[in-house]
Amino acid sequence: MTDIGDRRRALLQRRGAHNTSPAGIDDETSAVARKTRFKSGLVKRFGPWPRRVASVAVIIALWPIVMTFVYAVFPPPASNLMITRLVNGNGISYDWVSLDRISPYLPLAVVSSEDARFCSHNGVDWIEFSDVLDEATDGDGEGPIRGASTISMQTAKNLFLWDGRNPIRKVLELPLAYWMDFFWTKRRMIEVYLNIVEWAPGIYGAEAASQYHFKKPAAKLTKREAALLAAVLPNPIRRSAGKPSKRVTGIAQRIIARMNIMGPYVACLGLRSPL
Repeated sequence: MTDIGDRRRALLQRRGAHNTSPAGIDDETSAVARKTRFKSGLVKRFGPWPRRVASVAVIIALWPIVMTFVYAVFPPPASNLMITRLVNGNGISYDWVSLDRISPYLPLAVVSSEDARFCSHNGVDWIEFSDVLDEATDGDGEGPIRGASTISMQTAKNLFLWDGRNPIRKVLELPLAYWMDFFWTKRRMIEVYLNIVEWAPGIYGAEAASQYHFKKPAAKLTKREAALLAAVLPNPIRRSAGKPSKRVTGIAQRIIARMNIMGPYVACLGLRSPL
């Protein structure tokens, strides 16, 4: 009887030992279970939003890079600034025309006024940047009297970025200007710029501006009219080319003086005569 009881106890002990897991295995299993529950809780709490946000960020970052190739051939249907104006409930007038259908006086006037070294820099004019920085730090308390944005930088801003004074936007302009200037010809750059820049409230492009201010197509602009249009570019909301103030008229006269000596410096544009 005693032997039978001993054997039964031994059998029960072996079964108990077989069914009991080591402490380390129990801890590891518990940790895996906790991680699984944690991940499941995150998914339930936040859903797929982190992944969606990351996807949108990638698309936004790649958009100007990809569209630079597209816009090298095709006219932009609209710029970011046009879209912003439309979203805000404001109307726009936009009519794309090729550079051949724009008076050669207009690109000459704009380069003379906005970016005299347009044909020689690669998107960013560091000489102008240095001059503006000197003006900003000369100690007279007035700051720089002009900006250093090239036509390439302004095209990048108008096409892909946003308006207003913002250091983040300015930082983004630099690589975009280099990128666009590398893949586009200078002629294409000025063509896109003249067609998307704002010349009056809601008036975008040389053709719409010429019709709005002078009631004529852009191909018929005179030297004086082109200079007046260039004179309003820094502030097309407050300045008018069609009804110029004394200040705008004076600026236009200075632009005409520059136009008279700029011929050799705009050879990259391949402008037709007369100049």
